[in-house]
Amino acid sequence: MTGVAVLLATGVSALALGVGAVALLTTRSWRTALRVLLDLLVAAGLLRLAGGRSWSALATAAAVVVLRHLLGAGLNAAASTAPPPSAPPTTDPRTWVSRAHPHRGPAGHEPNVTGRIPL
Repeated sequence: MTGVAVLLATGVSALALGVGAVALLTTRSWRTALRVLLDLLVAAGLLRLAGGRSWSALATAAAVVVLRHLLGAGLNAAASTAPPPSAPPTTDPRTWVSRAHPHRGPAGHEPNVTGRIPL
């Protein structure tokens, strides 16, 4: 049983790199790709731990789990401090500001029924 589990763990580790690369190419987000890679490396570490019940297998699995948690916390902190995306430009003419009279501002300064612009 131990040989099969170690072989599976090695296969999952190799596939983790490929799946991480595919995730990076499809999502274009290195944070998402890193999370996918670390999750699969945790799975490989647990398979390796099931196959070889030794202190080195336990230390490897624990190190991968700790690394995953530390990087996950760092990615969450970096994502929360990132500036929000800018709003797309508006196509509503009522919110446009006149270049000739920028002090008049957006809506609310439209001509009234007499045709005069309020100041």
